[in-house]
Amino acid sequence: MHQQLSTKIVLLVFSLTLLTSSVCKKSQPVTPETCISAEEQKLYTLIMEYRKKNNLPSIPLSKSLTYVAQQHCMDLQKNKPDLSDKCNAHSWSGKGKWSSCCYTPDHKQSECMWNKPRELTSYKDNGYEIAVGSSKPMYSHDDVTAEGALKLWQESVHHNNVILNKDIWKDNKWGAIGVGIYKGYSTVWFGDSKDEEKEPVLCK
Repeated sequence: MHQQLSTKIVLLVFSLTLLTSSVCKKSQPVTPETCISAEEQKLYTLIMEYRKKNNLPSIPLSKSLTYVAQQHCMDLQKNKPDLSDKCNAHSWSGKGKWSSCCYTPDHKQSECMWNKPRELTSYKDNGYEIAVGSSKPMYSHDDVTAEGALKLWQESVHHNNVILNKDIWKDNKWGAIGVGIYKGYSTVWFGDSKDEEKEPVLCK
């Protein structure tokens, strides 16, 4: 009798553990189908060539991070979350399937930006962004090309450090990269871990 009761208690505890795990476990979004334009492919190639010249390895092109980069470019162009004096181009509007944030110069909202790959895709690591373009007239560009974007990043010490793993980024081993270009904006996202998704294909 006591043995049967003990067995029932064990089974009950095990069942409750499984139920609690299934409730607490947050499902990971599925990365939507993603393709890259010829200009985005060119930007990826130019960045890899630049890294090679600096004796750095190539970074695999990521479907997930490319999707995030493209979505952010479109959000910046259409919804202009960086239009406030305090918000820069790492900001996100509240008009999409993500949490909004005003990214300020003090970097207090950095985690909001780092978390975007997990919010939007199956990528499980942080994402780190460099961006070109602005809703503020004094910093805006009518158009952004692959060459133009890379040139601006090369001329900026902080952006160049991300691309070439210098300074605070020297210990990061980029395992994935995503690129986006859209109507005057370009963003590139870096992640330490490999993307388990297949590489994006060229848009037809």
